[in-house]
Amino acid sequence: MFIGSLRMVESWSFAQNFRGVESILSSYRALGSGILFSYPEIATIAGVQGLIIYALSSALPLLIFGFLGPKIRKRCPEGFVLTEWTRQRYGAVTALYLSIMTLITLFLYMVAELSAMQQIINALTGLDGLPAIIVQGVVTTIYTSLGGFKVSFLTDNIQAAMVLLLIMVGIITVGVETKIDKSLVDPSGLLDSSLLGWQLIYIFPVAIFTNAFFISGFWLRTFASRTDADLRIGTTIACVVVAIILTFVGTTGLLATWSGAWNPETDPYTGYLSFFLLLGQMPAWVVGIVLCMVVSLSTAAFDSFQSAMVSTGSNDIFRNKLGLWWIRAAVVVIIVPVVVVALKSPDILQIYLISDLVSAALIPVLVLGLWNRFYWWRGFEVVVGGLGGIFTVFLFGLVYFDGDARKAGNLIILEGGLYANDWSAFGAFVAAPIGGLLWAFAAFGTRVAVLYVLSRTRGRRFNVFDRPVHTVSFAHQDRDDDQSFVGREQVAGDGKAGKFF
Repeated sequence: MFIGSLRMVESWSFAQNFRGVESILSSYRALGSGILFSYPEIATIAGVQGLIIYALSSALPLLIFGFLGPKIRKRCPEGFVLTEWTRQRYGAVTALYLSIMTLITLFLYMVAELSAMQQIINALTGLDGLPAIIVQGVVTTIYTSLGGFKVSFLTDNIQAAMVLLLIMVGIITVGVETKIDKSLVDPSGLLDSSLLGWQLIYIFPVAIFTNAFFISGFWLRTFASRTDADLRIGTTIACVVVAIILTFVGTTGLLATWSGAWNPETDPYTGYLSFFLLLGQMPAWVVGIVLCMVVSLSTAAFDSFQSAMVSTGSNDIFRNKLGLWWIRAAVVVIIVPVVVVALKSPDILQIYLISDLVSAALIPVLVLGLWNRFYWWRGFEVVVGGLGGIFTVFLFGLVYFDGDARKAGNLIILEGGLYANDWSAFGAFVAAPIGGLLWAFAAFGTRVAVLYVLSRTRGRRFNVFDRPVHTVSFAHQDRDDDQSFVGREQVAGDGKAGKFF
């Protein structure tokens, strides 16, 4: 993910104090302009019930880093992102596999961001959004290549400021200008519970909690925090603030429906535009201000994804043995298909769900290695389980759609999004993690059988289930008085650290 070392990260001001404002700013790295589409869309599909579930499911994963972060930091004190712990725990093959999945996730995030950008330009100005996203791609590539981390961190702060300003302007102008038609409230059904709303209680926590593990900015700050207490305080503050912001953004979907700005009868599948349809009723000066802020927000998010992709390729895949400019050139080439796919992907929520499905299959089998009782868990199980989870979604689709392979394949990319009004999306998010775990345990059984046969044929001792003990060193601040200390801990776990098979 990001290049360098923890020592480099600690040189930045945000690493010196994880409390307060900086902890909140760090949480905004994943909040690009796509939130202006996905959260209002959920409100138009599943009403208040769906919106609350979505907002909480997006904010609560930040608490994961306060809980799991100290555990991973203790096991991998020299690390700075999840990939480093994965390499230490499961070996280079599994780390490479995680890096590839991370690149896929970043690709989808970039697609979502550019797709959102071109739709915003079109919705607010009526102009073609293609020139705008090309300019955005070129400009961000230039300044991230020249400025590196410094520019990315600076734009993160700008991004946070734009989110706050956007919320303030939106609350004031919508509150003053929007006229609610009370006759539209009850017929909309958005205050009632629904089948999808109940399904989302499972879908979103699984989807977003697991996908949060791929967000390198969160891990970067997890490893860089001064103390475990600072980490927990920071993630708690960020969780509350993000939940409030996302709820406000999503509420525009409700207001657009109840004000008549968006008509579900005539345009049932365009709820993702409800924020901008509502904005279209505002004065022109408000539209202009919002457009400027949204462009800044989108640009800041996009350059973070670019930096993360460059760093993933350089550090995680090529281990800093390939020139950085070659990696940056490769990312520039990748932006071309990103633009092409973005122009054909109007549903931002669907793009997010695809990346969520990938993480739902991979992360459960990966984090089992944090449990000391799973000292025998290896990278082979993680890789087979992750890929098997995705394949299980296809198998579920074959059963659900009566053997229709095309529909089963489309279920992997959730072609119908959340509009299908059936159990297909719910089943996919059940099949991915459970199928992944089943495949992983099957892989474990296969590995044990192979190693048993080899040990018998070669006359060696069968030691797969021997509990290894190894000593790890750790050095960080973990006290309320901020005093540093160094220690060594006996960890029952990965005595043969980094072993794949």
